[in-house]
Amino acid sequence: MSDAARLQAIAEEAVDAGISCLARAQRGDGTARRFKPSGEEVTAADIAVERMISQTLRRQTPDIPVVGEESAGAGPPPTRCWLLDPIDGTMNFARGAPFYAVSLAYVEGGQPRLGVIDAPALGRRWRTGPQNGGRSAARPSVRKVHEAVIGITGTGSAGALRGARIGQLQAAAYRVRMQGAMSLDLVGVAEGWLDACVCLHPKPWDVAAGVALVRERGAAVLGDGGQDFAFGSPLLVAGDAPLAQRVLTVLTAAEQHHSGRPAEQGDDG
Repeated sequence: MSDAARLQAIAEEAVDAGISCLARAQRGDGTARRFKPSGEEVTAADIAVERMISQTLRRQTPDIPVVGEESAGAGPPPTRCWLLDPIDGTMNFARGAPFYAVSLAYVEGGQPRLGVIDAPALGRRWRTGPQNGGRSAARPSVRKVHEAVIGITGTGSAGALRGARIGQLQAAAYRVRMQGAMSLDLVGVAEGWLDACVCLHPKPWDVAAGVALVRERGAAVLGDGGQDFAFGSPLLVAGDAPLAQRVLTVLTAAEQHHSGRPAEQGDDG
């Protein structure tokens, strides 16, 4: 078995353990929520699932650090690590909505190399690798923003620039979808039921597994300035490269308008 296949199998085992833990938490008081100092919601299930998956990974790969959302310190993650969001879409989970997922990625050289995303309430799992369990989006796909269905997440916090970006995207796109889970918006791009997605202020654990999946299936993942996305970028846009670049132009125009600078001319054709 190759090293990549071994790590993929370990990731699957760890997520299996996390899903079992999540089911037990739901039968108790796992959906009871409190608020972090940042204002984000967290539940007992977030903590329990992160602990279970982290223990599994540390037992199987003691030389690879595990960075989970609920225990991560300040600063960037190590260039080689596991990145874990125990429940992406906690707000949905706490309210009984089905659009949430466990998201786990392996990162090497600062780049996501493999990932597993499991949405237990939807009965779906997506993973990288030859047996990825999903379908690739048909390519080429939509290339014009005004014809595109675009997901956007990271909209919860107040802010004039954030509002300007949402408004500009709403005006430019065919439809905008706000479903509340970055990992599942990236799955949507990978599978083709979203033409593109925008993640505002993504944390590494929010998007690492989805980035690996989208890139494996041939789409672009761009960061601020139009370069390949890297952790720490305040913005992520995923989709086929021409569309992703055009969506980024729309968001840049919103930023320029907000700051009072003249907007650059964009071409949606």
